[in-house]
Amino acid sequence: MSANPASATPEAEEPTGSGSGSRIPRFPFWAQIVVGLVLGVLLGWLARSQDLGWLVTTLDEIGSLFVQLLKLAVAPLVFFAILVSITNLRQVNNAARLATRTLLWFMITSLIAVAIGLAIGLVTNPGSGTGLTPKDGALSETKGSWIDFLTGIVPDNVITPFTELNVLQIVFMAAVAGIAALKLGEKATPILTLSQSILELLQKALWWVIRLAPIGTVGLIGYAIADYGWDLIGKYATFTADVYIGCALVLFGVYPLLLATVAKVSPLQFFKGAWPAIQLAFVSRSSVGTMPVTQRVTERLGVPKEYASFAVPFGATTKMDGCAAIYPALAAIFIAQIFDVQLGIGDYLLIAFVSVIGSAATAGLTGATVMLTLTLSTLGLPLEGVGLLMAIDPILDMMRTATNVAGQALVPVIVAAREKILDHDAYNSASSSPIDSFDQDDVRDAEQKVTLPAPA
Repeated sequence: MSANPASATPEAEEPTGSGSGSRIPRFPFWAQIVVGLVLGVLLGWLARSQDLGWLVTTLDEIGSLFVQLLKLAVAPLVFFAILVSITNLRQVNNAARLATRTLLWFMITSLIAVAIGLAIGLVTNPGSGTGLTPKDGALSETKGSWIDFLTGIVPDNVITPFTELNVLQIVFMAAVAGIAALKLGEKATPILTLSQSILELLQKALWWVIRLAPIGTVGLIGYAIADYGWDLIGKYATFTADVYIGCALVLFGVYPLLLATVAKVSPLQFFKGAWPAIQLAFVSRSSVGTMPVTQRVTERLGVPKEYASFAVPFGATTKMDGCAAIYPALAAIFIAQIFDVQLGIGDYLLIAFVSVIGSAATAGLTGATVMLTLTLSTLGLPLEGVGLLMAIDPILDMMRTATNVAGQALVPVIVAAREKILDHDAYNSASSSPIDSFDQDDVRDAEQKVTLPAPA
């Protein structure tokens, strides 16, 4: 894949004067997102200040439709992405070593993130002085426990996980299918060919949805402002600031430090290349919905495609530094203070354990309710505390998901660099070219098909 900005970026093309006239350059995708954010805030403020019910409903419908379109592709996308990625990993030398190192770095970065979350919570006491009481909470309809988590990995049938969007069960079935395909060898070639074609079809359809992100931004941000208002946000000011500061420390502190010291590459260049995925994650609030973009930017950063096609889908369903590490740590402290429950050293260690082991429960979807209820139930804290945070969740989820996706691109870069398979020329030339230019990569990929793994 070419990483040359001049060839990959539509905006880099010089207007031509031939034919009907000069070509008008495309409006950059990041600028479209910014316009969507500004317009959403203005419309949300207008709807709330003028009590325009029809505008609130319209914004809600626009945002909900965008998220629903993303969710529509989640189940089949995860299944075929995991299945194909497992078979593609066979083409990489030391595949087992790469998989182990990837999982290890997922755990290391999660531990660092949860430690930062706990430290910020203990320093700021986010539940103090909010004016909130246990009566303000409501019992969550979505619950998580270790029994549910462990027994819920294996589905009762092959249909329900897709209809109920149980991503963890879908990952399990895809992993089993991928391993079985490898064992079958040549006999599985028709299935693998079909799976690769379906995956490309799904990714193409998802690109169309992703292009609607600026419009979805207007609805999501506008409805959040119109429905919740600044007064409600004020009650959660400390907690909201803690989440954003914690994510920012991980995103712009821990990640650059790891890139500079462990991978020995330029942190600035990483953010330059990964920016399209990070900005889309912030808006869409879905790691899985952002997964095609995350994989593209990871490949542009010099990670071999065969390895990236394994690490990114795997990370999109299990690697959640924002939703499964920083957020539950802060939320547990916040809820404990509201309900006047004292937490000890053992409780903080449990939070760290849950964050590392139970992060797959977050499943890469918008929101982190299951992970939060899993943490609260492990600590014995009231699940009514989840209701206290639901009102502010969309605002928090934007920064959490951006952190998640950055980490999902970071770990493959670190592992590839340490295993000496990172293309440093591609990494150093990667640009923050807009999402529109990825269609050109699709054309190049179609011309350079990756051969399916040969039987052992």
